[in-house]
Amino acid sequence: MIKWKGMIWSVHPLFVIIMLGSVITGYFAELITLFLLVLVHEIGHVIMARSFGWTIREVKLLPFGGVVEVEEAGGLPAKEEALVAIAGPLQNVWMGLAAWACGQLGLWDPVWAEYVWKANVMLGLFNLLPIHPLDGGKLLQAALSYAVNYYKMLVWSARISMLFSVLMILFSLLPWLLDKEGVQLNLLIVGIFLVMTNWTYYRNVPFIFYRFLMYRDRVTVQALTLGHVASPIIVSGKQTIISVARLFRREQYHLIYMVEDRGKEVKVLPEQKIVEGCLSDSNPNRAVSELFS
Repeated sequence: MIKWKGMIWSVHPLFVIIMLGSVITGYFAELITLFLLVLVHEIGHVIMARSFGWTIREVKLLPFGGVVEVEEAGGLPAKEEALVAIAGPLQNVWMGLAAWACGQLGLWDPVWAEYVWKANVMLGLFNLLPIHPLDGGKLLQAALSYAVNYYKMLVWSARISMLFSVLMILFSLLPWLLDKEGVQLNLLIVGIFLVMTNWTYYRNVPFIFYRFLMYRDRVTVQALTLGHVASPIIVSGKQTIISVARLFRREQYHLIYMVEDRGKEVKVLPEQKIVEGCLSDSNPNRAVSELFS
């Protein structure tokens, strides 16, 4: 673990296991190359994130990329998250092209050049799979944010990630299932890791959602500063406060309209009241009508 420019850089235990396996099997040069490719991949994320003013707490390196933990998680614009996510695979594009060019110009051994550019292609494409916490998972979340509310985005991104993680495990077992040959061990280990990660992520969706609510003041300030049009949410007084909060969209400021007496009476609340109702010590499952009293 290294602290550099206020960020903690660490290597995930899964990467350590694969490192040991590579050393034992004699693939030390390939291991160092993979480490450098992953490092540059993550530096791409960091540079883009810092350009948006994100506060990065930790960068954790994994065999297939890494995880950048930021202070503002839950309150970041979808567009920024998408650009930060794609910045990693873009590093693999230029590194792959450079390795290919070195091979074609005779600057590198052709076999080694082919290995490096293929490693970049595999690393870049693998990271674009729609699985959390891969870059493709971040892009999936950003896309879903424009289609559904934030809570549904969390739930569906977790489910889709679980599905593709299970498919990865099945794919790693195909040689054994079809031809009784050996399994693709590296892919199997990564698949199991991703299943476990996303199962934990799915179980933590309520806590992640509350973190989202804690950063709603950013959306409020932006709406007031830039004069954004408020997005209405129409509810009945019997709905719970937390159920109304789960209707919030990522980058929209909401006004809550409570319709009573068959539409004859309408009351309005700013979304801050709903957020306060969820984050206060009171029961968030109480009726939203209590906020109007």
